[in-house]
Amino acid sequence: MAVNRKLPRRSAPAPAPPVRRGRAHGDASRERILAAAREIASERGYDGTSIALVSERSGLPASSIYWHFADKDELLAAVIERSFARWMEAMTSRTRAREGATREQRLVATLRAAAKALSDAPDFLRLGLMLSLERRPEEASARTLFLKVREQTREQLIAQYEAEFAGELDAAGVRKLAALALAAADGLFIAREVSGDERAFVASFELLAPALLGAAEQLRSRQRH
Repeated sequence: MAVNRKLPRRSAPAPAPPVRRGRAHGDASRERILAAAREIASERGYDGTSIALVSERSGLPASSIYWHFADKDELLAAVIERSFARWMEAMTSRTRAREGATREQRLVATLRAAAKALSDAPDFLRLGLMLSLERRPEEASARTLFLKVREQTREQLIAQYEAEFAGELDAAGVRKLAALALAAADGLFIAREVSGDERAFVASFELLAPALLGAAEQLRSRQRH
């Protein structure tokens, strides 16, 4: 006698989830906005940049820009943050000193990497230097962010020089050397902006190495007297 067994009903396969395009589309729009703001800020500076111009350059409506950023200041702060992150990444990947290199060769390698990274991602310094010279009744968050990443750079230089000149320079001497390096880099960057001479920019950065070593020697001499 055949047993009538009911086979279990197979449930229909669950429908595939819809392709989520919203986030990808939003990220692409944000990138277009940042790229447009970076270009305009490079050409016109902080005050010359406006949401209307960014909208025109990016091809996106102002409502889309305000969906991503509260105002122009927040947008330009994001430009500075993005550019600084790119500079740091380029610095890390390019700073290579061969094994057994002299102190001057190590400094040259670091300075060359800094110059070439600035060539790739100059916007944080270009816009930040303009903002750092301004005084406004209400502090721009873009300026505040630049000063923050500036301090981060200074602290990294101090750490590098503490390791390089351990037992030779005291804490005050290391801070002075870092301040000199930053000031010289600013000046060379401004000269590059005026001349547009990329090769001279990198070569001038490399010349900072013997200058910094000479300054370190002067600082050591002052410590001894």
